[in-house]
Formats: sequence, structure tokens, C-alpha cells
Amino acid sequence: MEHLDRYDYAILAALQADGTLSIAQLSEKVGLSSTPCWKRVRRLEEEGYIESRVAIVNRRKVGLPVTVFVSVRTSHHDEQWLARFAAAVIALPEVQEFHRMSGDVDYLLKVVTSDIDGYDRFYKKLIKVSQLTGVSSAFSMEQIKFTTALPLALVSHGLPG
Repeated sequence: MEHLDRYDYAILAALQADGTLSIAQLSEKVGLSSTPCWKRVRRLEEEGYIESRVAIVNRRKVGLPVTVFVSVRTSHHDEQWLARFAAAVIALPEVQEFHRMSGDVDYLLKVVTSDIDGYDRFYKKLIKVSQLTGVSSAFSMEQIKFTTALPLALVSHGLPG
């Protein structure tokens, strides 16, 4: 991977804020002409800096207002068990994030659902997928901050973006 310069960081920052920008709009925003800007975007995609461009759907408006953080503990820690467990959890559509953790919790899941009954249906599916030692659920009472934008200023070494 090549080193990122200020234009790359500016492109990434602009696309994080609005993934629908045309190349013309983006090039104007970052101070490049269209062709070099398009080439940089293509390189950033090819090198994996830009993984995808998506629309962020309002979960409340579509009927999924409940967020639950689910802590999972297990006594199984071999690769085969993890592969089976991971495949099963990844297949559950309610799971938005799935992390292997250090500390007292083995896995942490971020789950969205319609209501308490929806979570109960999810919970019953989760405990069927594998042998678990413990499952603990914490319901989010209020989402205070949400962003998908990475703090690029922390790594851009003072470069704009």
C-alpha cells in the first residue's frame, strides 16, 4: 500500500461525509481536477481504503428501534468451534457487529431488533447455534453519538481532512 497524502485523506474525509458526491463535486471539494481525483478514488478502492459505499438507513423509521449489546461467554476456544460459531452468528441478520474480545467477555454482539419480543426471538436463535457458557444483554436506552466516519485527523498528521 502506498502512503496516503493530504489529497487522499481529503478524499476519504469527503466521501465519509457524503458517499454520493460525484467525481466533479469531489474534485472541487479536495482541490484536484477530475481525472487525478478519479484515479485516486479508484486506487483507494483497489487498495482497500474504501471498502464500500452505502446508504445509512434510519433504523427507527424502518421499525428497528431497539439496540442490544450482547455479551457471550464460552468455554470453547478452539479454531473449529470459533469457525462454526462465527458462521452461525454472521448469518443472523439482527447482528450488526460481532467482535472477539479480551477480558471477561469472549464475544460482543451489537444487535438491532423491533422490540423486546424481537430480541427474545433473536436470543432463542443465538442459544441454538452453539454451546455457550453465558449470554448477557444490555439494552441501549439512548444513542448519544453515532457516526460511521473514522477520525482521520488522528492519523493524517495534521493534513486537512
